[in-house]
Amino acid sequence: MGSWLSKQVEPSTAHCTYLILSVFLLAYAFFSDLIRNRLHLSEPPLALLVGVIFGPNVLNVVNPQAWHWRDTVTQEATRVIVALQVFSVGVELPKAYFSRHWRSVGMMLVPVMTFSWLVTAGLVKGVLGTEWSTSLIVSACLAPTDPVLAAAVLQGSRFSGRVPRRLRHMLSAESGCNDGTSFPFLFAGLLIYRGTSTGGIIKAWFTETILWQCSIGLLLGSVLGHYANRALRIAQRRAWIAPSSFLAFYILLALLAVGIGSTLGLDDFLVAFGAGTGFAWDGWFANKTKATHLPQILDLILNSSMFVYFGAIIPWEKFVPRDVTPMITPWKLVGLLILILLFRRIPIVLLLKPLIPDIRTYREALFCGHFGPMGLGGLFLVVEAIAQLETGESSPLPDPPKHHPNKAAIDTIWPVVSFILLGSTFVHGSSVAAISAGGHFMRNKEERAPLLAQEDDGLAGMVHEGGGGESEPSVSGDEDVG
Repeated sequence: MGSWLSKQVEPSTAHCTYLILSVFLLAYAFFSDLIRNRLHLSEPPLALLVGVIFGPNVLNVVNPQAWHWRDTVTQEATRVIVALQVFSVGVELPKAYFSRHWRSVGMMLVPVMTFSWLVTAGLVKGVLGTEWSTSLIVSACLAPTDPVLAAAVLQGSRFSGRVPRRLRHMLSAESGCNDGTSFPFLFAGLLIYRGTSTGGIIKAWFTETILWQCSIGLLLGSVLGHYANRALRIAQRRAWIAPSSFLAFYILLALLAVGIGSTLGLDDFLVAFGAGTGFAWDGWFANKTKATHLPQILDLILNSSMFVYFGAIIPWEKFVPRDVTPMITPWKLVGLLILILLFRRIPIVLLLKPLIPDIRTYREALFCGHFGPMGLGGLFLVVEAIAQLETGESSPLPDPPKHHPNKAAIDTIWPVVSFILLGSTFVHGSSVAAISAGGHFMRNKEERAPLLAQEDDGLAGMVHEGGGGESEPSVSGDEDVG
């Protein structure tokens, strides 16, 4: 009997991965309200922890390297998942949002991101002693705020209801845009690394990155989304489309945007974000589908799976000094992480608070400055950077080259970025619990909720007039736009 059973059981790595992933997602779904609204934890850090525990460095059950999954798989998986998320952000924003809030989002995208890029590069250079060009590439990978981590905190939880709606919308809009707007910073760093002349850098950066990849990408995505909305309206009005296909249209349009962007060499994420914004500009689609919770379903399945994958590919062995990167040590990486979390965004947002209309108090500026998580968008960018250094194109080599003129930069960028992404996921993923618990104990005893960190009133030091901080619609489909 035992020998017969042993022949039937097939505990291969792939089969165990299906088992572990599904058990984790089912367990999270089963206790999702408890985890999100009582423990104030989100799925990304938990999924990352699962990937670390079951990954090759601990239990060695989930081991993507054993499946010969290389950088190409990481690149394409993150491309699709982040594009779906930024498309979702565009759809979920209040209708015609940018016509009223372009100034606030613009300040977060241009001066705040530029400051973050330069300051992070300076910190990498100062702590690790890398070349300036390498530091600029690393900092470009860490410049964007991650829409996946942002959505995990800003949507669908008790804590999100305590943050003024205008701040939630602004941070969501920023996270949707800046994965795409980080490409100019990345390619500026790459051009400097390659030793291109100043005139050549400006010409290539402006024509190829700003005009073609970003501007044309955003315009094309917006046009695509607008006409897809009109086509879907006609199909529904004439009863051509089934209800199930109506929801599938959401995902398929996002994938179409990714396909067009990647095929034409455009900025995939700006194409996807533009498509989502153009698709939901009038609020009609969001109003039709607001009861389906489709973005939250995608978050749970796709995003959590990707964080498990990231946890399994973290290069722990490269966090110690090696021949090529003797300056990388665990303590230097920890110190770099702390400095980046403190100085990457907080000082500039506090400084620019009077110029950002949606930020009304310095407590709000501190919150927005802190809440700039780094995650899957950075993972995509670091693979893109490695590919550009390996091949000069967006396609990475199947295996890391043993001898390459850019090997020192490649071997520096991957461990540094992955460590900062790891730390940011845990720090920002647990920030809600820390903020909630801290606010609980700062109150007088008679003002505290019966259970720890279960207050549901607005966060202190923020403006909450009208219940949401401004006269915005709660979803894109609402008609009472202020």
